[in-house]
Amino acid sequence: MPLETLMLRLWQWRGRVVLLALLLFGAGAFTVFSLPRSFVAEAVVAPSETTGIATSSLLSASPAFSGLLDPRPAGNFAIYLGALRSAEAAMQLVEVTPLLAVLAERHAAGPGGALRQVLGLQREMDLDDARNWLTRNLAVTQTLGSVTWTLSLAHPDRDQALVTLRHLHAFAEAKVRADLEDMARRRVVALEARLAREQDLYIRQALYEVMAQQQRVRLVVAADEAVAARLVSAPLVEQRASLPNRPLLLLLLLVTAPLAALAVAAAAILLSGLRPAPAATRAAYRMEPAE
Repeated sequence: MPLETLMLRLWQWRGRVVLLALLLFGAGAFTVFSLPRSFVAEAVVAPSETTGIATSSLLSASPAFSGLLDPRPAGNFAIYLGALRSAEAAMQLVEVTPLLAVLAERHAAGPGGALRQVLGLQREMDLDDARNWLTRNLAVTQTLGSVTWTLSLAHPDRDQALVTLRHLHAFAEAKVRADLEDMARRRVVALEARLAREQDLYIRQALYEVMAQQQRVRLVVAADEAVAARLVSAPLVEQRASLPNRPLLLLLLLVTAPLAALAVAAAAILLSGLRPAPAATRAAYRMEPAE
């Protein structure tokens, strides 16, 4: 079909296109306003730099351009970021917060919940659901040009959003602290056993220096308040729910709904042009033999 013909047919169908666009926009707007909203709690953290054992590679002495080429976190801060989304963190949230109850309520709500109930697909929420929820709703973003990181957690309950983010930060920090303390303790035990059977004076002197370093590690871990991530901004939660972003989604619908209606109308016109002509029409174009 020529483009001019297609454009003419679209102009003739302009009423149908406008009606279809309005229907698509209405359906999309109904879906947007029916989606459950969530509150976002945020906290700004940075790699702890109070001691040598708590300094990540982002803050340690390095060549001038190494941070630009490889901005990935390392050291204790990398372990802290990994612990935020771990299965142990999800288990901690299940124990100290009503996360499974909230997930079960949202799973049973809405048209999807009613359909699952009719089909008998309802099930109990478990640790896997809690971990999937944590992975989807916890965002960790590095600030460009800085060593600070922003932790953002979306939760349907405003108070629980703040409580959950605080629990996650405390859990990850405590895990790094416990790992450091356990590592230093085991090293001290091994050094004490080696010193008990070592007779060489020079080797014993070197072992004493290594033991002093490990004892310093244990002292710092016990005394310092942050060994992995220091809070730059304490966890705070917004006053009004912001997810999903309804104004942005409606603006996108204003653009996509007319385009989708045009596409559907163009496809219908093209498909109608590919249909075989009726028998009477074919007979009209059939050439009669000359007498």
